[in-house]
Amino acid sequence: MKHRIVLLAGLALAALSSVATAAPSAAAQREISGLMQALERSGCRFQRNGSWYGAAEAKSHLQRKYDYLLKRNLADTPEQFIERAASRSSISGRAYRVACPGAAEQDASAWFQQQLRDLRAAGR
Repeated sequence: MKHRIVLLAGLALAALSSVATAAPSAAAQREISGLMQALERSGCRFQRNGSWYGAAEAKSHLQRKYDYLLKRNLADTPEQFIERAASRSSISGRAYRVACPGAAEQDASAWFQQQLRDLRAAGR
């Protein structure tokens, strides 16, 4: 009986660990990659903690944040990526800003949400 309980507990832990290490779906990965590409191609500037950066440098920074979140299973959807990596500094809490040519400066969260809507509308 005791052996059976230990076995069941082990199976339950194994099942939980497999759920905990679940990766984003292929569709989510494509959309997050599409968001990163949209930023890189945009020609926009990206403000982080009061300093402005080019799109390529911003993409690199967000990729590092995303990789960190992936290791902890904290960014399984594009919405989670936007909320947890692309919206604000995890150190200062200050909102990221985006300034694109010919457009008003806006919060990065709003910019990425619009890019996600555009990606989905295009069927990517």
